[in-house]
Amino acid sequence: MNNCVLFSIPGNEFLGHSLTELLHAEPGEAIIRHFPDGETYVKVISNVYGKDAVIICSLHHPDNKILPLYFLAKTLKEFGATSVILVTPYLAYMRQDKRFTDGECISSELFARLISGFIDKLITIDPHLHRRSSLDEIYSIHCAVLHASPLISKWIKENIDKPVLIGPDSESEQWVSEVAANADAPFMILEKIRKGDRKVQVSVPEVEKYKDHTPVLVDDIISTAHTMIETIGHLKKAGMKPPVCIGIHPVMASRAYDKLIKAGAEKIVTCNSITHPSNGIKVDELLADEVCKNCFVIN
Repeated sequence: MNNCVLFSIPGNEFLGHSLTELLHAEPGEAIIRHFPDGETYVKVISNVYGKDAVIICSLHHPDNKILPLYFLAKTLKEFGATSVILVTPYLAYMRQDKRFTDGECISSELFARLISGFIDKLITIDPHLHRRSSLDEIYSIHCAVLHASPLISKWIKENIDKPVLIGPDSESEQWVSEVAANADAPFMILEKIRKGDRKVQVSVPEVEKYKDHTPVLVDDIISTAHTMIETIGHLKKAGMKPPVCIGIHPVMASRAYDKLIKAGAEKIVTCNSITHPSNGIKVDELLADEVCKNCFVIN
């Protein structure tokens, strides 16, 4: 891909290097640093005239990245890049998608408008859509949404003996059942029985049937890990083995990783959409294939 130049926002160098090798693309050279007063300095060194510029930037802790990303993208365009494609495995600002109380900012819409103003195309993995059915509802640029569930299923199939996937509630059933089907594994969903206005009893259905299986908890984002920790507690009470916890995006806020281990997780495995010690499932080829398909055509 001689017409493609890949740049990495600081903190994304490992994934950027991997994608550069997979695509046989030109590594982009740029200086991104801060002045002593904290302002961002950007200098593009590579020749990008007439080329597609790809920026690798996973957007966890987005407030520290958005100005360097903006300055780099605009400068690439000023120096003649045909298009600027943002590869952001984790897409931030999807939580606040409505005004829950008067006066609140609907940040997901404003962030989408901001990104759409300086990026030509966006490639991401399993964005947390909440009440949205598609990124097209808020982004005015072409968005390619990729899915990591086949990679997770493959990892489970190859690494866990006798897995049983566990969904914490009915809302997780569609996601868990898909991963389980592709892993040729059974699954079950925890049952919640309301005993009163404030008391809910959680049970593990068919627990005796799966006592010799390894429980596998799967979620798209591990942020505070509260749901997983609560689920581990229910599995303990039911006498099941310590579970393996799998997440696509390891945000790991508030020492979530340590809390999961303390709660009784046997192992925690995540995709490398965000660099973290728990990374064990690579999304590099998934992203490279999409860049390769679309590097020259912006719809």
